[in-house]
Amino acid sequence: MTDVWPIVHAERDALLADLEQLPAAEWDIPSLCEGWTVHDVVAHLVDTALTTRVGFVLGLARARFDFDRQNDRGVRRHRGATPGETLARFRAVAQRTTTPPAPLDSRLVEAIVHGEDIRRPLGIARSYPLEAVERAIHLQSRTPRSFGGGKELLEHARLTATDSDVAIGSGLAVSGPALSLLLVLTGRTIALDDLEGPGLEPLSAELR
Repeated sequence: MTDVWPIVHAERDALLADLEQLPAAEWDIPSLCEGWTVHDVVAHLVDTALTTRVGFVLGLARARFDFDRQNDRGVRRHRGATPGETLARFRAVAQRTTTPPAPLDSRLVEAIVHGEDIRRPLGIARSYPLEAVERAIHLQSRTPRSFGGGKELLEHARLTATDSDVAIGSGLAVSGPALSLLLVLTGRTIALDDLEGPGLEPLSAELR
């Protein structure tokens, strides 16, 4: 797994296949991203697939260094008038290899977590490559919460995957599926329901 792009491309293709079966009305269902619908998240994926390192810096400057404002502008720019139009835009960028100025494993985080942002509210299950999930977890464990990671959470709990060798953090034990640990490390509180252990209560308090 020295190259993340084949994995990212496979995940984009899998998400496209799920979205192609989705009735138009379900694109308006709220995603796991607060304030964004399923449609908005797909538009965001179009935006990030098109983003280059230089373009990201210029866009952030235009947004007055406000990440949320930059993301919202990207959604508005790439969201089509209909789900079909946005889906076509996503399909057109699915094989791209451009990236913002971030560790390349962040593309794994994006593909997996935003995939779940869309799928979980829709009741769609996917089995992601376990090694990709593990790499995404390790990146998020080093990334501060201010940049979308969960580094500080690991001061309050030791997270252990029940389906892989991942065990990170200090404090009271929390265990569960690796995918759910990844979601928690990106601030998705819905995944807390998949976890257990004496550290779950303080971890939940920290997240909420």
